[in-house]
Amino acid sequence: MSAYLNGQFLPLAEAKIPALDRGFVFGDGVYELVPVYSNKPFRLDDHLRRLQGSLDGIRLANPHGIDAWRDLILRLIELQDFADQSIYIQVTRGVAPRDHAFPKGAPPTVFMFAQPLLTATAEQKAAGVCAVTAVDNRWLRCNIKAISLLANILLRQQAVDADCAETVMLRDGFLTEGAASNIFAVKDGVLLAPPPSNLMLTGITYDVVLELAAAHGIPHEVRAIGEAEVRAADELWMSSSTKEIMAIVKLDGVPVGAGVPGPMARRMDALYQTFKQQVMRA
Repeated sequence: MSAYLNGQFLPLAEAKIPALDRGFVFGDGVYELVPVYSNKPFRLDDHLRRLQGSLDGIRLANPHGIDAWRDLILRLIELQDFADQSIYIQVTRGVAPRDHAFPKGAPPTVFMFAQPLLTATAEQKAAGVCAVTAVDNRWLRCNIKAISLLANILLRQQAVDADCAETVMLRDGFLTEGAASNIFAVKDGVLLAPPPSNLMLTGITYDVVLELAAAHGIPHEVRAIGEAEVRAADELWMSSSTKEIMAIVKLDGVPVGAGVPGPMARRMDALYQTFKQQVMRA
């Protein structure tokens, strides 16, 4: 697999970053993930705008303009020998002596690599997954895609320890998101989504789900969702570029709805697959 590091394309195994890079020492940086279908990056401009928002959030100047980013990403895509890809982009505050204050004059470190984009199988979607809940104890700037993801890792590990796929997070009694996904609920035929805020990171798949709901007349509401509503939901889903639309059929050991993927999850996944073939791969 090929990678990009500070102006050079090279094999991923040869990419080396100094030990005093602030991304390594402090987790002082941001990242972005761009899904690629049939060698075509999906909504690249949206991803680059989100990257800009993350950079603004940590007060780090963007090292490239949008056209330069686009050229670098397209070149990286061309260098891979697989068509469906996940492009990981990371920008850190660069290499400097260890000090909490921003270094002066340190150029940012820009790193990218591609890996195969592996999505859930039809069998996995038909079965659904289990999840656990946990208190969302992360910081208050979750809308920044910061590389310091230790809180998410620890929360996700709670699901792994329970042989489940995801941790559904609750803050002050309300749903925020999953440790590595967005979460939707369905009640009485209405699709419910927590509203974007500084307490969650809305994924591009989250946007697509709501767009498809609007385009196909599916009743939906974007609003705060209380814990009681989460536990009483007819359906719960997790969404991401790899999970796509994945039904959660058991939460904290209790069946969600009938304990199988519900009708709205099946319909939305079908709409999503059509969208992927007609738009993402177009």
